Amino acid sequence: MNPDEQYRDELLATIPPEEISSQSRRKVFFTPRRITRMAIFISLSAVGAMIKIPSPTGTVSLDSCPGYFSAASFGYLEGSIVAALGHLFTAFTIGFPLGLPVHLYIACQMALYVMVFRYLIKRFHPIVGIITATALNGILSAYLIIPFGGIGLATALIVPLTIGSAVNILIAQLAYSIVKKSNMIP
Repeated sequence: MNPDEQYRDELLATIPPEEISSQSRRKVFFTPRRITRMAIFISLSAVGAMIKIPSPTGTVSLDSCPGYFSAASFGYLEGSIVAALGHLFTAFTIGFPLGLPVHLYIACQMALYVMVFRYLIKRFHPIVGIITATALNGILSAYLIIPFGGIGLATALIVPLTIGSAVNILIAQLAYSIVKKSNMIP
């Protein structure tokens, strides 16, 4: 089995058996249960978008915590959708200060970082996932904004982004650990 097939099978394995279509035995991602669950976590992201951490752009908030939790609990794709939409809600609450295209770019970054977090906590250890995702979202994201805002904005964003990222990820991991121990999720 080549790595692409293995990755596809691993991604599809996150779909619970009760969400497989009974007519064709195909795995369907957007089932009513999953859409409802995603809507709840996207709503929590919108609420988290209102809890700001002071930063030069005003877009650092507790919006990605539900995305990280969703990724850890329910899978890569579900978590990445929640995290990306969470960032867009945050940017929307303050009028897209860097412009819509830049915030779409940042939302894609968030989706990627959530996927990396999920992979690392499942493959290695939660501490590895927490440290790596915090570094990616805090430090790398600040430097990836240089083409749009310059080195000054990147330097000013490092500390608030790293703090915000650490808070979001730690809360998500703590909640995931508690819920996992209670056997409420598989």
